[in-house]
This record gives sequence, C-alpha cells and structure tokens, in this order.
Amino acid sequence: MLPIVIADDSLLARKLLTKALPPDWAVDVSYATNGHEALTLYREGKASVMFLDLTMPDMTGYQVLEALQHEDLNTFVIVVSADVQPLAQQRVRELGAIAFIAKPVTPEAVLPILKEYGLYV
Repeated sequence: MLPIVIADDSLLARKLLTKALPPDWAVDVSYATNGHEALTLYREGKASVMFLDLTMPDMTGYQVLEALQHEDLNTFVIVVSADVQPLAQQRVRELGAIAFIAKPVTPEAVLPILKEYGLYV
C-alpha cells in the first residue's frame, strides 16, 4: 500500500479528490485539513504522494512546499488548486511540486500524472 496524503481544508474537495483516484490504486489515504497536519503526516511517513491545496488556514500550500524543501523533499507533491494563474503554477514547480491540477479534480487529470511518474501502472 502506497501512503498518500490529501491536504485540503474543504471536506467536499477532499471527497472529490478521493473519488478522482483510480479505484484499483493500492493506497492508504490520510487526510489533512491544513498545512501543519500535512507536514505531520509527511514526517510520520504517510506521504509518498501528497495532493496539496494552496489555500488553507494556518499554513498555505506554498508554506508546506517550502518546509518540505527545507527538510529535503522526498515525496511526490501534486498541487490541486483553483488558483490556475501561470505565476502560481510556476511558483509551485519551483518549490518542488511535480504537477498542478486545476479544481475541480477529475480522474482524467490525475491518471496521466500518476502514470508519468510510475506511481500507477
């Protein structure tokens, strides 16, 4: 089982993202409602892959990416955000994210990324 984290302060967004994952993908999903929870789960080894919202209370997705960089990023981070501005996309890639998916998330948006990085066969 591949440990993954879905970090989003919106319960609806977490549910939609979970439904967008391949149904036969062998994963153990943990949920975070803010950046601090996401980092805690990462430090506990529960985030081989992290789906990360940018706009969350307490600690933004940008701040999570910065913290992961300082801790020697060792996870695949896929940013999932409604902020689709080119500058936002460029900034998250510079901070180590492997991909950017616009909300609302669809299986068609998730699957190619998972396959590209060998996370789903």
